[in-house]
Amino acid sequence: MTMSGLDKWYGYMKSHDTAALWDLLHPDAVFESPVVHTPQRGRDITFKYLASAEKVLGGPGFKYTGEWRSPNGAVLEFENEIEGIKINGVDIITFSDDGKITHFKVMVRPLKGINLLHRLMGEQLAKQ
Repeated sequence: MTMSGLDKWYGYMKSHDTAALWDLLHPDAVFESPVVHTPQRGRDITFKYLASAEKVLGGPGFKYTGEWRSPNGAVLEFENEIEGIKINGVDIITFSDDGKITHFKVMVRPLKGINLLHRLMGEQLAKQ
């Protein structure tokens, strides 16, 4: 796996620099949400979802608790508590040979957490 891609992802999560996120995304990136039925295709929509998710979920208390790597990607387990609900999930990220994110899938539990994120993400996306 291209370590620089994963390193850049961690860097974005620390810096919150949306320009760095944009540069990290492949033009044909695909995003799969835990609440949206169809995959979202393209850099523009993937950027919009990931930037919104970082604002909603990536705030104080967010931390990655596990990491599993493959030759071209990683699974990153995360947790945070929002509005009294402990949210646990995984980011499944695939990178191109040049370290760009080509596919990003998020899975979340428990159901209360999914419902909360659905509401908060809808509010955040509406602001953009």
